Amino acid sequence: MSAERGRFPFPIPFGWFCIGYPHEFEAGTAKAIYYFATHLVGWRDEAGALHVQDAFCPHLGAHLGHGGTVSDGCITCPFHGWKFDAEGANTEIPYSERLNRKARLRTYPVIEVNGLSFAWYHPDASVEPMWEMPQFPEFDDSNDDWAAVTTTSYEIGTTWQEMAENGVDSAHFRFVHNTATVPELDSYETGFPSSAMRSSQKFPTPRGVVEGRIDSTSYGPGMSLVSFSGFVDLLNLAATTPIERDKCIIRFNFRVKSLGDEKTTQGVGQAFAQEVHRQVCEDIPIWEHKAHLVRPALADTDGPFMKFRKWCTQFYAEGIDAGDERLVFEPAWDPARADETPQKATASARLGD
Repeated sequence: MSAERGRFPFPIPFGWFCIGYPHEFEAGTAKAIYYFATHLVGWRDEAGALHVQDAFCPHLGAHLGHGGTVSDGCITCPFHGWKFDAEGANTEIPYSERLNRKARLRTYPVIEVNGLSFAWYHPDASVEPMWEMPQFPEFDDSNDDWAAVTTTSYEIGTTWQEMAENGVDSAHFRFVHNTATVPELDSYETGFPSSAMRSSQKFPTPRGVVEGRIDSTSYGPGMSLVSFSGFVDLLNLAATTPIERDKCIIRFNFRVKSLGDEKTTQGVGQAFAQEVHRQVCEDIPIWEHKAHLVRPALADTDGPFMKFRKWCTQFYAEGIDAGDERLVFEPAWDPARADETPQKATASARLGD
């Protein structure tokens, strides 16, 4: 694969994407972040509002996330003291009586909901958010019916679409994860921006096999809510964010409905998170080494792969590269990882409390 030819035909999608957790952006401070192949600065003003902007000062290019300060609802450049407000406008040049009206920072719409911080990304800065993010009462910290959130996160060398395609690929659970049973798809409906998958699942438990469900709803490419029921009521709020075109971070946020005993409930949540962690570690070398096939040779009992892929195309503003006529998109050869298998793989992951 030449350096000029991308590993995948997809550009970075547009949508709402998680840029971290609210506690990671302290009031009155600026933080350097990097998503959408873009250097960004996240800063929270004294009133508690979070702002995300392009990181480089339009004056002489200093990174506002490295030494920038926050006061009076503005961020100040560490290089020459230029100030910019929450809309990205220059509000002060300390050694000049005139402002520079052309010196602006691109500002990204932000929302904080369900215990996560999101920014709206679109390659065209003039395009406003096209949908609202839902708020789930189960992820409200004041909801005592659900245990505290357990989190995991992973940086993976692939695209959101390749990872999300696992959702319609029931067969891989048997061969990658060695599960005795696989979900049976009941329905799969797509629209804009959401898609909904409803499936039945037999869960092995110490008390025998329990009939249950796995129901998932995606809200654009950046967030999905997966509900597990039958043996226990458990939610996984999964947030995927492009770091670069071919690299993502995915954050899982688990909540278990109270079983009446806090220790038992937390234990179930931790055990479930550990099992998902194990499966993700098995998936990672598949995702990072597989080729993307434009025309996969599917079995008659495979899931709705092509319906899923059609849904994904809605979120590529530039479209899929029609000038690239390849039918097989291969990863670059990496001799250091030539013998990597699901069993040997180690995830670049953080298993939270």
